[in-house]
Amino acid sequence: MLRSFALVSVAVSIVSLVSVAGSAFAQGAPVAPAVVKPGEAAALIPRSVLFGNPDRASLRLSPDGTKVAFVAPVAGVLNVWVGPANKLDDARPVTKDAGRGIRTFFWGYTSTDLIYSQDVGGDENFKIFRVDLASGDVRDLTPFETIPGADGKPVTLPNGKPLRPAARVEGVSHRDPQHILIGLNNRDPSLHDVYKVNLRTGDLKLHQRNDGFAGFVFDDDYNVKLATKQTEDGGSQVQLASVKPGPDGVTQFTDLYKVGMEDALSTNAIGLSKDGKTVYMTDSRGRNTAALMSLDLATGKSTLLAEDARCDVDNAMIHPTQNTVQAASFDYKRSEWKVIDPSIEADFAYLRTVAEGEFNVTSRTLDDSKWVVSYLMDNGPARSYIYDRKARKANFMFSSRRDLEGLALTKLEPVVIKSRDGLDLVSYLSLPLGSDADNDGRPDKPLPMVLDVHGGPWARDSWGFNPQHQWLANRGYAVLSVNFRGSTGFGKAFLNAGNRQWAAKMHDDLLDAVNWAVAENIADKQKVAIMGGSYGGYATLVGLTFTPDVFACGVDIVGPSNLVTLLSTIPPYWMPLVEQFSQRVGDFRTEEGKKFLESRSPLNFVDRITKPLLIGQGANDPRVKQTEADQIVKAMNSKNIPVTYVLFPDEGHGFARPPNRTAFYAVTEAFLAQHLGGRFQPIGDDFKGSSIKVPSGAEWVPDLKAAIDKAASK
Repeated sequence: MLRSFALVSVAVSIVSLVSVAGSAFAQGAPVAPAVVKPGEAAALIPRSVLFGNPDRASLRLSPDGTKVAFVAPVAGVLNVWVGPANKLDDARPVTKDAGRGIRTFFWGYTSTDLIYSQDVGGDENFKIFRVDLASGDVRDLTPFETIPGADGKPVTLPNGKPLRPAARVEGVSHRDPQHILIGLNNRDPSLHDVYKVNLRTGDLKLHQRNDGFAGFVFDDDYNVKLATKQTEDGGSQVQLASVKPGPDGVTQFTDLYKVGMEDALSTNAIGLSKDGKTVYMTDSRGRNTAALMSLDLATGKSTLLAEDARCDVDNAMIHPTQNTVQAASFDYKRSEWKVIDPSIEADFAYLRTVAEGEFNVTSRTLDDSKWVVSYLMDNGPARSYIYDRKARKANFMFSSRRDLEGLALTKLEPVVIKSRDGLDLVSYLSLPLGSDADNDGRPDKPLPMVLDVHGGPWARDSWGFNPQHQWLANRGYAVLSVNFRGSTGFGKAFLNAGNRQWAAKMHDDLLDAVNWAVAENIADKQKVAIMGGSYGGYATLVGLTFTPDVFACGVDIVGPSNLVTLLSTIPPYWMPLVEQFSQRVGDFRTEEGKKFLESRSPLNFVDRITKPLLIGQGANDPRVKQTEADQIVKAMNSKNIPVTYVLFPDEGHGFARPPNRTAFYAVTEAFLAQHLGGRFQPIGDDFKGSSIKVPSGAEWVPDLKAAIDKAASK
């Protein structure tokens, strides 16, 4: 099966720091979490355990089944390790990253090549690399450092630095294991042409020129089948390739179907049948929730494969060579699989008995005899198994974090909260262990609470291990995450209810959740903090400016402060999607649109801020530029409003390096303890190895200035 955009993500924000030396990978069976008696408090869990690197993560079988690969630290930095599938202890690192760590990788179909991506300092201008396992050679498949402008000179950023190309994997096929498809915007910063790359030689050949398309779908022979263009109303026009591309990489297309703006985020092609005549897709057109459908490209006939009236299809399992759809998952409160292909029914029935939690098949051999199955828990680390289908036996391989085994970890309970206008807000609540004596999901007395707001906003919170929830609950806080309107996964009516509602009804949903928590005696009304990253950081700033009396304090992580400057500085390769932003947020290109966006921008209301604010920012963030933090800090300083500003020069949109994550959460913990009264682990040496800078307001957080001085003196 062609794997479009198939880089495998490693969730480094939810794994712990353990140095790996030699071949010490053997693990015993998983250990149940410790029990805490009612009225007692669990022991403090060190921040390094919750926010560091994994022991191991992202286990993947080679296509021929002889080897496994995974990521694990080398000298504290994530690298890819490879070893025999039947002897994990013999695994050795095959990459030598010494900076941010490798977080995305996959096997080439040769079973002797690994492909991974890496950026510089979080700038998201990824390069694609190939590791030849036979020789150990690492080759940069995208050796381009600049993008030429119309005058032949390199395109530069506002800071004068050259704009680096951003590469992405467009296709990997078992029918042509020596090549992969890579998208590169080295001709036009806003458009990715597709190149066919030889893994042996590194030769790139233009395969599909991009003349204004948002994306392509290729079959297993690397023939382009579909292309998508943005329409002026924020929707898209999907086109069918009519002839093969010529020597210049140009293909002729004819219109196939249109997707309106209201369906644009929930209607997408996800794969092709083996003969290339049928496209599999998520589709919300003519319905509310996105179903899994198949579309006959010749007749235009759609066939329903799986659906759920409560939520959109979340994932699809497709056979690695036959390209048949075998199962689909749906995530309302928790993820549930629906089997489509009877040949795997017995496999799924067995896998449901292996371990608690939610399982996902993350890797399969080409002959489909063995699977990697990962089990996600809410109160323990993820656990990986290799499943032998013929023997019908799953062999435990490892937990992602050994030091979480047996700790006192809390549950993540789904709750549904009604908004003021009747929407169901699927949310997740965590309580400190020992605070709920009768185990009814409500604490014995109201607690200080942190409202943890997800980013996107076109994303969602889900059930599973959440390090922020574990950390905050361990410190004595109730923690609530809310899927406010505009979140994805709950049908297009819910999604589109968030259009142009930033700082309006989207924020009302968060307020309704706080009021619910207060009414349920979960939260102390006077001790509620708001915290989040990206859109969640924006929501934090909105909370402290638009509703300054609701929250006791706020933590903004890489959040925009001015929607006009946010949208006018998006990465150039996001430009094919600009109409989506204009329809869903506001149009920064017109005076009327700018005026509307200014009315929803916290920067313009800083004089309303009366509660303490902590801001964290990465200097290389390509999505929410450093200026978003700089400008609100400057405005607050000019009005003598206290603010603490933490900056990481080697980070982007979020904090990928474990020392930086640990450092920021050390500051956050001290900040929250000061204003909410929770427990506090001293900063101590948690700045070691971090690039942390505090341009403003170190004096407003206990022990912060002393910790900065201590780190600088070493």
